[in-house]
Amino acid sequence: MSDERERFISEESELKRIRDKKLAELRERKAEMTGGPVHLTDASFNETVKKQSVSMVDFWASWCGPCLALAPTIEELAKEYGGKVFVGKLNVDENPKTAECFQVYSIPTMVIMKNGQEADRIVGCAQKKIIVAALEKYLG
Repeated sequence: MSDERERFISEESELKRIRDKKLAELRERKAEMTGGPVHLTDASFNETVKKQSVSMVDFWASWCGPCLALAPTIEELAKEYGGKVFVGKLNVDENPKTAECFQVYSIPTMVIMKNGQEADRIVGCAQKKIIVAALEKYLG
């Protein structure tokens, strides 16, 4: 009986992992089609960001006032830089492993990556022109 239970639990966790991965892929496709930022998770982060030559990830939380104030700017940048810069958002409360890996201790934090490696970082509710200047350094 114990072996059967362990197999069931193992299969259940595998199904959850597959479902989470598929959901992340669907969210990514939807964001690409609408021109908005892609919502990333701990599970999808590495695989998604490594595919991009230049990417910017906004580390945020739903309770963070400055994060919410910055959100429209992130949306605009995702649309304006579509096809040139991958723009993602990662909720630090729901995805603590990635936030810890990047040592994000203050939010909002935008991490700019070139070929999957951190190249630059902006902490705080920065003006759009500051973010644009940082992104332009890594394009072309």
